[in-house]
This record gives sequence, structure tokens and C-alpha cells, in this order.
Amino acid sequence: MLSPSPLMLEYLYLFTRESVPGPVLDLACGECDNGILVGQRGLNVVCCDRAAERLAEAERIAGKCGTVVSTWEVDLEIPGEEPLQKESYGAILVFRYLHRPLIPMIRKALRPGGLLLYETYTAGQSKFGRPCNPDHVLRKGELMKWFEDWEVIHYFEGILKEPLRAMAQIVCRKPSDS
Repeated sequence: MLSPSPLMLEYLYLFTRESVPGPVLDLACGECDNGILVGQRGLNVVCCDRAAERLAEAERIAGKCGTVVSTWEVDLEIPGEEPLQKESYGAILVFRYLHRPLIPMIRKALRPGGLLLYETYTAGQSKFGRPCNPDHVLRKGELMKWFEDWEVIHYFEGILKEPLRAMAQIVCRKPSDS
């Protein structure tokens, strides 16, 4: 039923009520598979997407999985708007999504000590399929550069298999003194 990212599965152990200082935001979540998985661990989860039908499906799936999630229908890409409030989340999950203007907002929206799991495509993805638009793929080293001043727990940039895809991943924690 759920199809969470292998990265989410590998680092799920980090998501406990004691270690995550507040609600978890699954950003541009689609059907919120990763967020629902975290919700099953007893954390409050906000599933955020611009597609109402996908959020409704997320609520249905969460119910079948025995958990409850909040949903937030929002277009994160409206120029000049800042949809993420400062220090609102204990963790943010971002999978297969890139909108560069959100990066400073993501940095601010995490509470001190909060976790970020971010996985998305790199420019090498054009060898394997979509996305190919340079606005939707990371340049070499870009993801690490954005968060290099945080505690990096995991970083990967390269080719993943099954299916073949060019990805960058980071799992990091915002410094407590931020």
C-alpha cells in the first residue's frame, strides 16, 4: 500500500517523539507515503501539496494505515510568497521535488535541532528520462552546498538502481544554536 523512499526507510529510526522537535512537513508530498510512514511512529505529520485529490488520497491511505495526518493544500511556487513559517517544523521531508526559491524558506522553517531528508534528481537524470528541465534538477554539489553548515548525517550524489536514476540525497540536522 505505502511506497516510501528507500532513503526514508533507512533513516526512519531518527523519527521519534523525543528527537523531532515538532510536527513533520512532507513537502510537495503527492500521496504522502513518506509522511504517513512517519505518522505511524506517532508523530504529527502535515502532508503538503497543491493537488487536492492527492491530499484526499493521502488522508484515505493514512486511515487505512491506522494513522491520521493533517493536509495543507498550497501552491509552493507563487512568486513573492513565503508559504513556510519560521521555525514551524521539527522535520521536513522533500522527495522528487525542486523549487530553488523554497530552499531559504526550508532552512528557516525547521526548528533548531530539526531534521531534513531531501532527495531529488540531478542533471545526470536526462540519461534516464524525466525530469530534464534544468529548473527541476540539481547541479553537481548544489544540495550539499545549501546545507553544508548543518550536521550532515548522510549525503549521496550519483546513480541509483531499480530504476536507474541520477539523484542527490541529504539527511541533516539544523544546528540547535540556529
